[in-house]
Amino acid sequence: QVQLVESGGGAVQAEGSLRLSCAASGRTLSNYVMGWFRQTPAKEREFVASISRSGSSTSYADSVKGRFTISRDNARNTVYLQMNSLKPEDTAVYYCAAKAAMTMRMLISGSADYWGQGTQVTVSS
Repeated sequence: QVQLVESGGGAVQAEGSLRLSCAASGRTLSNYVMGWFRQTPAKEREFVASISRSGSSTSYADSVKGRFTISRDNARNTVYLQMNSLKPEDTAVYYCAAKAAMTMRMLISGSADYWGQGTQVTVSS
């Protein structure tokens, strides 16, 4: 079992920045592809970003490319999402996800083994 706990969400004005963290416990994080997803009441959960087990490869949704950066510290069992130039449309609950896989493909499609409880991000104009 892997427990994922997100933190770092909050309220920020447009063009501001936030850094989300996802702390894992229970298993070594280096065995998992990791990712971030987000969801609003009006939309289904959508992929935001993913990172390979070693951290050497990343993938981003077009809507956040160039503004968000995913990273990981396997020694600390933590994954991060640095969000810059935030827009009101980035408002959502952000979820951390883990997938025991060799590639990011399945996680990007939404197939995760573990999910965090989510953290709210609110961006005002």
